[in-house]
Amino acid sequence: MSETVLTSDKAMGKSPAEKDRKNAGMAGFLSSSNSDYLMAALFALAIFTMPLWLAPIGAGYPDILQKFAIFGIFALGFNILFGFSGYLSFGHAAFLGAGSYAAVWMFKLLSMNAVLAVAFSIVIAGIFALAIGFVSLRRSGIYFSILTLAFAQMSYNLAYSVLTPITNGETGLQISRTDPRVLDNMFREPGAALPVPDFFGIELQGWPGFYFCATLLVLAFFLTMRIKNSTFGMMLFAIKSNQNRMAYTGFSTRPYLLAAFVISGMYAGLAGGLLAVTDPLAGADRMQWTASGEVVLMTILGGVGTLLGPVIGAAVMKYLEQIFSSFNEGVLHRAFDFLTPELQDLMVGITSPFVGEGWHLTLGLMFMIVVIFLPGGIMEGLRRIASATRGRRAGSGDAN
Repeated sequence: MSETVLTSDKAMGKSPAEKDRKNAGMAGFLSSSNSDYLMAALFALAIFTMPLWLAPIGAGYPDILQKFAIFGIFALGFNILFGFSGYLSFGHAAFLGAGSYAAVWMFKLLSMNAVLAVAFSIVIAGIFALAIGFVSLRRSGIYFSILTLAFAQMSYNLAYSVLTPITNGETGLQISRTDPRVLDNMFREPGAALPVPDFFGIELQGWPGFYFCATLLVLAFFLTMRIKNSTFGMMLFAIKSNQNRMAYTGFSTRPYLLAAFVISGMYAGLAGGLLAVTDPLAGADRMQWTASGEVVLMTILGGVGTLLGPVIGAAVMKYLEQIFSSFNEGVLHRAFDFLTPELQDLMVGITSPFVGEGWHLTLGLMFMIVVIFLPGGIMEGLRRIASATRGRRAGSGDAN
């Protein structure tokens, strides 16, 4: 029997050593797949239980948790391009805004069902990313970044002033009771109240809206993890490591980069569609360069090229925005009321520029600290803590 198998392997051009390597590779793939499923399950558990373990720090309510999930998806997609391939885009806000406009138009024309709106957002953002990426990827480095920024600003200006029949200009695109909504009106009578997005009849407000966004975040995370561990992901990391060397070997990197750019844009479109689901409004402000800068900061803050880093960075930024932007001089006076009136006024004068509308100063300081002391972001800090903990345990074990 073994001779028959050996003969068949030889007939197929495979030696026993090659067969062993193939079996080992298959086993490695399966084990990797199992670890991926385990990691995705743990991630899903952490995301779905956020209302419980974030409540003590004042973040256990649906509005802010929806932001965590939506911008986590945005950062995950951006990380596929920037973290995996090393191409820094300053124009991803264009896809975020395109996804929002697409979702609102779906709400107006066909149905308030969020599934249709989200699917349309992904498709429109993907087509938009394909067009921009096809042109922008003719250059690399800073020239690529400037091209994406230029396209994003062009998109913003078009949405703000030129394409007003489609975008409604500075007022923003929003739903109304007089919209056709063909599919909805075929099966039910239009109500007197303004409709809200739903998931097959379940209104996506409050906690249902959060769990809808959280489910899509878990799916986006699992897809990102599979991309990273795939041959496609290895190619992207190889391009990031040394694109010129790959080009010298005759390997064409542009199709991989374009695919990464389109996938990244589709993630941004999904995030934009979810912003419209939680608040059925689309404005040109979502295409401003500041939105592109935010996702860059989120990714760097959490950890470029990691899986959890962009999600953590997005959550930290949105949490700090929520906390510091809500502070005012009255809150600061109450915080320093244990001091004498002179010291209280002094401390309020020092800290007031860093809160409220000036909370971006706090973000800038935090970003500087991270870049200087933790170049790998929050994930590097967690790895250092884990390594120090293991070192102390090993030291105590040797002493015993």
